Amino acid sequence: MSKFEVKNAEGKQVAEAELADAVYGIEPNIHVMHHIVKCQQACWRQGTQSTKGRSEVSGGGKKPWRQKGTGRARQGSIRAAQWRGGGVIFGPKPRTYVKRMNNKEVKLAMRSALSAKLRDNELVLVDDYGFEKPSTKAAVAMLKALGIEGKRLTIIVREDDINAYLSFRNIPKTFIITPAEANTYDLVNNGALLMPADIAAHFGEVLA
Repeated sequence: MSKFEVKNAEGKQVAEAELADAVYGIEPNIHVMHHIVKCQQACWRQGTQSTKGRSEVSGGGKKPWRQKGTGRARQGSIRAAQWRGGGVIFGPKPRTYVKRMNNKEVKLAMRSALSAKLRDNELVLVDDYGFEKPSTKAAVAMLKALGIEGKRLTIIVREDDINAYLSFRNIPKTFIITPAEANTYDLVNNGALLMPADIAAHFGEVLA
């Protein structure tokens, strides 16, 4: 276990959290992180793109002109690929881009992401967001006190902390997720990662 400072809404240290070295202190595996992020992005693709081949476009049932004697190149259909309005050769069709992800690799990638954030001083822990009511003004003041205002942020909030969600959601360049929604892409796609200390401890338990 290693100690990490926990701050309050004013940016002052109020406690120390014990973070599991097996989750926050490993050497980040860049290859696995890259693989998992690419798999995630592939799974997000809809795969609904579609083009029509020459057998699917309308028209072209009649030979445009006779085979010989016109001086022009022979043609069998006005819906061949070289004609305007013709079919597309080897065009895209609906397909799935889903790639298989190994559960052990997913957990290793998340551990690597958290360790990289801690190593790069881009992990910020707070004792509690403490919003009694939704307030974007108070949320901006908190980010400024923590020294992460204006950065691209991933903010992790508890599932039942509605006030925190409503306070942070209108701030530009912020992305809000719950612990259950955490994934490698959202952990690394930011300039700083903000979460309560108890959620960081939760990750230390489930990912170890």
